[in-house]
Amino acid sequence: MTYDHGTLDSKWQKQWDNEQAFKTEDAHVTKKPKYFALDMFPYPSGYGLHVGHLASYTPTDIIARYKRTRGFNVLHPMGYDSFGLPAEQFAIQTGIHPAETTNKAIAAFRSTLKTMGYSFDWTREVSTADPKFYKWTQFIFEKLFDRGLAYQKDAPVNWCPELRTVLANDEVIDGKSERGGHPVIKVPMKQWMLKITDYAERLITDLDKVDWPERTKEAQRNWIGKSEGANIFFEVKDSNEKLEIFTTRPDTLFGVTFMVVSPEHPVLKTIVSASQTAVVNAYQKLSATKSDVERKAATEKTGVFTGAYAINPFSGKSVPIWTADYVMMDYGTGAIMAVPGHDERDFEFAQTFKLDVVRVLESKDNTGDLPFTGDGQLIASDFLNGLEKTPAIAAAIAEIEKRKIGSKLTQYKLRDWLFSRQRYWGEPFPLVHFPNGEIKTVPVDELPVLLPNVADYKPSEKGESPLARDAEFLRYNGAAGLNGRRETDTMPGSAGSSWYFLRYCDPHNDAAFCGFEAQKYWMPVDLYIGGAEHSVGHLLYARFWQKVLFDAGLVSTDEPFQKLAHQGVIGAADGVRMSKSRGNVVNADELRLKYGADVLRAFVMFLGPMSADKPWQDQGIGGVQRFLDRLWRACVDESGQVIVDDSPVSEELNRLLHKTIKKVGEDIESMSFNTAISALMILLNEVYKASGRPRSVLQPMLQLVAPFAPHISEELWEKLGAASTQTGILRFVSNAKWPEYDSALTVDSVVSIGVQVNGKVRGVIEVDKDAAEAVALAKALELSGVQNAVGGKPIDKVIYKAGRILNLIVKA
Repeated sequence: MTYDHGTLDSKWQKQWDNEQAFKTEDAHVTKKPKYFALDMFPYPSGYGLHVGHLASYTPTDIIARYKRTRGFNVLHPMGYDSFGLPAEQFAIQTGIHPAETTNKAIAAFRSTLKTMGYSFDWTREVSTADPKFYKWTQFIFEKLFDRGLAYQKDAPVNWCPELRTVLANDEVIDGKSERGGHPVIKVPMKQWMLKITDYAERLITDLDKVDWPERTKEAQRNWIGKSEGANIFFEVKDSNEKLEIFTTRPDTLFGVTFMVVSPEHPVLKTIVSASQTAVVNAYQKLSATKSDVERKAATEKTGVFTGAYAINPFSGKSVPIWTADYVMMDYGTGAIMAVPGHDERDFEFAQTFKLDVVRVLESKDNTGDLPFTGDGQLIASDFLNGLEKTPAIAAAIAEIEKRKIGSKLTQYKLRDWLFSRQRYWGEPFPLVHFPNGEIKTVPVDELPVLLPNVADYKPSEKGESPLARDAEFLRYNGAAGLNGRRETDTMPGSAGSSWYFLRYCDPHNDAAFCGFEAQKYWMPVDLYIGGAEHSVGHLLYARFWQKVLFDAGLVSTDEPFQKLAHQGVIGAADGVRMSKSRGNVVNADELRLKYGADVLRAFVMFLGPMSADKPWQDQGIGGVQRFLDRLWRACVDESGQVIVDDSPVSEELNRLLHKTIKKVGEDIESMSFNTAISALMILLNEVYKASGRPRSVLQPMLQLVAPFAPHISEELWEKLGAASTQTGILRFVSNAKWPEYDSALTVDSVVSIGVQVNGKVRGVIEVDKDAAEAVALAKALELSGVQNAVGGKPIDKVIYKAGRILNLIVKA
């Protein structure tokens, strides 16, 4: 007999929805402690959910449901990251407005999420493309602008002529756009930037405040890339130009044999010799076709000589200046000093182009191999000779500052955040350009600056946003006769996602992005679950915005997410990551219709540890289905009549119940969902061995099962009459108080102890957990393995800890 999952799913989803069973209590009225459980919100796709989504949303829902039953006021919301390139490209191809396709996708996504029984508070739903939402995105941008953290500059960008848009580095693969596979080139373009670099140090140090996976913290530290060293100026021979470089090893200056500058470096306009102009120009054009990712990952070193030389400020020697695209203009100064004797990348370049290699470090362990990248004493370095690394660096910096050719400096690899896009489907900037060259934000009472309807969604061939063709939008007539031209770039998709979690705290506030008291109650987010691929993008940007708002006095915490967890990737059966392009996506709707939401939810959690990557193996889903079918049959017969009784429970079954209550609660807290489900399966097996169908076991068991499989649990809870003892939403098993366990019943009175002789296990005994040493020793000496190991010799010492250790020491 299989229960009718389709009827149950529909019935309880409607009841939860109609009665707002999971509606969060407002901060100003509740007296409960809070718990904010958040998913990384999705881009609304018309393709609906696949099983990979379930791996992300189900853990958060399990914990949200559990926390409600433990007396917490739970905020578990859902929204949509709805601005972005896919909807715009579809609009370009079809002429259908992005808002129309986005809203249709949101409706489909919402419907699908509800069919899985997720306990979201749908009254707090947000969409980043809603003017009521992006009004406050614009407001926060104005705060950034007012604090000097937003500025405009010419920056090298990934420009796709076919898409007519700027692309982020991760949107470019092998020199082509991820979407469509169109050629991408590097071009300078005026862009809005955010000074995230001003917060680099705090973004590193404040990682110590949060409970995040260490790999994610380390990814952020590496991305920010703090390094301490010196900036040094090299004069260009026969020129007034100087090359500024940054190095963490100024002690190796005597080993510099050449310089390398980025192909985008402005100095190339003045230092390249006439004989090298053509070859340098050709190399610059070639480099412009490569993404930053490609340039960093390239194994083959390329470059050309500029014809110019720099003067080594310590040795006075002339060294050639090359240009090569492994040096990035947006990292450091866009120029490096090359020490091929002690740097693998510089050594490879020197070998490729037959440049000089000089050794200035040696150690007792390595006096000849090149490159030598370890630590040692300085040689062939004049006043630095004989010094070890740390004092040599200090002495070199002192000499640099004495000669006034540079200074001690801390630098970060992190670059300012390129924050504008020449697209239509994004938040308009709340900025106006005035004839006198001033750029000002619009008054707050004029927000939102609405995204206008346009007939043509495609950017111009020059790269201007479609908004640049809308004369009515462009024209700004301000108060006191201040007239100007609106900014036509739009913000990137990462704008709304950098603060959306705050809006959930107070989503209907028309006077503020979030009331101060509301965010003070709810923030920081207690648990944030999402993909590890966002480790250095979204998560870093959200932390930056939170800190700016904190400094502005608008929020009370400077870190947004207290605990972070990453769900593992569910791959296709062949181990390859699921994607629509590969055609290997496992559609969640199809499986739900076949097995029901409960089976699907529980099975995805049963596949393995939450954080581990795992292949999809739907042949195992039958085991979870049988478990829920057996739970149903344990409570009702084939006619649907309840068969649960008040039969007495054996001590063993009672102990197992209390152990299971303890374990399932602890496993949910630690997100060990697969082992919690295993424990429930074991308990159900023992129920079937009992003489009856004891209510005292099955009723609390339904509460334990409910976070994983809520629909069947609600139905059986109702059938058992447990719902009739409560009123309102408390009658739902989803909101019933979590069962208590008796600690004394979770500890076994009899335990198994391995008996060791001279540290080697020779047998196992079973004794009371508090058994006296004499009792344990007597049982141990009855074991043949112990007797053989002792061999009739006197026991010199007994090491005994009740319930844990018994080790007999016998002299040889």
